[in-house]
Amino acid sequence: MTRHLHLGLSLMLSLCLGVGGSGTARGAERLIIEAALDRQIVEPVLAAFAAENPQIDLDYRDRSTLEVDRRARDPESPPDVVISSAMPWQLALSNDGMAQPLDAPEADQWPAWAKWRNEVFGFTFEPVVMAYRLELASHMPPPETHRDLLDLLTHYRQWLDGRVVSYSPRESGVGYTLFQQDARYTPRAWDLIAAMGAANVDFEATTQRMLEGLSDGRYWLGYNLLGSYAMVWAQSHPDIIVQVPNDYSLVMMRMAFVHRDAPHPAAARRFVSFLLSQRGQHILAGQTPLFSVRDDVVGPYTAQRLRDQVGDHLYPIPINATLLAFVDPLRRQAFLRRWDRELQILEPPEQ
Repeated sequence: MTRHLHLGLSLMLSLCLGVGGSGTARGAERLIIEAALDRQIVEPVLAAFAAENPQIDLDYRDRSTLEVDRRARDPESPPDVVISSAMPWQLALSNDGMAQPLDAPEADQWPAWAKWRNEVFGFTFEPVVMAYRLELASHMPPPETHRDLLDLLTHYRQWLDGRVVSYSPRESGVGYTLFQQDARYTPRAWDLIAAMGAANVDFEATTQRMLEGLSDGRYWLGYNLLGSYAMVWAQSHPDIIVQVPNDYSLVMMRMAFVHRDAPHPAAARRFVSFLLSQRGQHILAGQTPLFSVRDDVVGPYTAQRLRDQVGDHLYPIPINATLLAFVDPLRRQAFLRRWDRELQILEPPEQ
């Protein structure tokens, strides 16, 4: 009798705690998100979604762009939702059949320029910026354009040698994309890259690491940072100035989709729909620096407000088939070979 009582209590306890005693209530849905987006930045959106969907157990995994792509292609443990700033990689995942269409009013009404096949959706509108330490201005005019940056690297090299940082196109998918876009918009992009090599520019895998280097004085100037992160950083680090380039400013969009093999498809569709909804975009515009896409929301961070402030030289990276060329292995190899050549990075001699 005692043994039966213990078994009964154990069964009741396991039902209350859920499978494996995880603490998840019985019947709760799980939602697995693989994302190249710092959780602390997007937390207001996640918190609002969780409050409106208490039955969903949110498992948010913040990783690098290339790691997100790798995990999205893992057939053994597919995520529910994939979010990344590496736009060509996201489009390639969709092109390879890894995304499923989102059948929802929010998807149907989403601007055509910010989506692909009703599968992949650009839900942010983030300018790409330069950032510099205040002390730089005591030695040289701060850069406002890409041409200014090239001039500084050329004429103030003795001051900037080893003190400039940018994205690594090898370690970061978004870094590779931004340099490819530079080459598309200015004929002097390779001159700029060569000047970076001559000035011993450092290359990091994340905007966060660039900002940390600026604040601790290792770097004076950063190029091609994600404006969303840089603007938040500058609010608590007044010695860092963020500059949206005045000649042209690339705009990167985080792209999200429901994975074809999502283990929890209903929760995944609900989350992506929330990202695109007026409610989700309102939180994005008011409580994050990610800049909302929708034109029917108001807040300090909206695409329209950015256009009003910066003017007509914003260049959103287009979500179309041209992005697929950037992840072609031969094209990527050719780009990186020229990158090494312009930076004068030589292959080590054979022993």
